Amino acid sequence: MCKSKLEVRTAHLQEISQASMIKAGNNPKGANTMSEITYTKQADYLIPDLTLPTEPELPLGRYALMHRDYLEQHKRVAYLNLLTSGGLNAHLHQTEQTALSRLELLTKRLAKEQGVTEELKEKAPMQWVQAMNAIRSQAEEVILEELIYS
Repeated sequence: MCKSKLEVRTAHLQEISQASMIKAGNNPKGANTMSEITYTKQADYLIPDLTLPTEPELPLGRYALMHRDYLEQHKRVAYLNLLTSGGLNAHLHQTEQTALSRLELLTKRLAKEQGVTEELKEKAPMQWVQAMNAIRSQAEEVILEELIYS
């Protein structure tokens, strides 16, 4: 007597729920794979027990958060690769540190090129503040273009 498709499918699902572990095969591209995937049965569904690797908590500043949002919105694959490999926080922290050091370096260089000195600060403080704000904005534009949104 021939089994119906529904009976065959039901029997297959029962075998899977009893086994509850499936070994992942070798990845031909050499990526890291889990050796076993476990499942939890909830109602009639098998839900894989997947967790992200734990990452150390690192202080993330303004530039790191801006870069994370950019990756999440525009570079989705890179964002997910960093997230699932456990390297997202380290990448964002490194981006933040690079942006801050680059901002300081560019600010000093632009101030020197434009003649904004301590003497100007003493003689005309409002003019010095105006010039330094303009310089900082220029440096920040460069950082946003080169580091954060690329």
